Amino acid sequence: MTVYAVGDIQGCLKPLQCLLQEVDFTPSRDTLWCVGDLVNRGPASLDTLRYLDSLGNACISVLGNHDLHLLAAAYDAKRLRKSDTLLPTLQAPDRERLLDNLRQRPLAHMDTQRGLIMTHAGIPPIWSPQETLVLAAEVEAVLRCDQQLPWFLDQMYGNEPACWSPELDGVKRLRAITNYLTRMRFCRADGTLDFKSKDTPDQPPKGYAPWFTLPRRDPTIGIIFGHWAALEGKVTVPGIHALDTGCVWGNSLTLMNVDTGEKRQCDCDH
Repeated sequence: MTVYAVGDIQGCLKPLQCLLQEVDFTPSRDTLWCVGDLVNRGPASLDTLRYLDSLGNACISVLGNHDLHLLAAAYDAKRLRKSDTLLPTLQAPDRERLLDNLRQRPLAHMDTQRGLIMTHAGIPPIWSPQETLVLAAEVEAVLRCDQQLPWFLDQMYGNEPACWSPELDGVKRLRAITNYLTRMRFCRADGTLDFKSKDTPDQPPKGYAPWFTLPRRDPTIGIIFGHWAALEGKVTVPGIHALDTGCVWGNSLTLMNVDTGEKRQCDCDH
């Protein structure tokens, strides 16, 4: 069995299928890890969801900010933005099944045997991998609860609080966890997030640094993430694997063999 991890797909299904064909990916034998942002801005979000669902247990995906945005738009179409390409999914006859399957996906996935954890945006330096799993589970429980889901989606958007505290509760706590795991790029050593900059890591806002350059609680656990296309997949910190190479922006989709670290890329020509 081979485990592969792929960067932000964002509805770019053809490059994904191209890469999986190159490595002779077989669902009955192999496993695909997706770093989130399965949908949006690319041309085939609906078909991407259908394809990944067809892989069954052979596909393990964490949720990204665009995936959560799809869930929010499903409850209120006024949340759709001009740049979104989610309408075909929202109008699909199988939308409820696809959205329910999306709700069941985690925000963090850990493979203890391989010593790896995967989230969409990474892990803040103030959290250990185990703490990350526990906090992610708090949001996952709300996403999977029919009664709580609309309440959370109504208040999910926002930049406050910008810094974590164990004393946070209610929607502020859930929003902070969600922002760390799906939107983080630059932060301070105390965990304070900057939400404005999407620049390259050598251009941090004053007082901030790329999250992965700060001392980690447990550097023995590797981290796989996406979200930050400006990195171009280039991170020199040992154990940190950046897989978002901006496929949806006309660059490439990256597939990595989790055990060997070998990477393959397919250009996006949508």
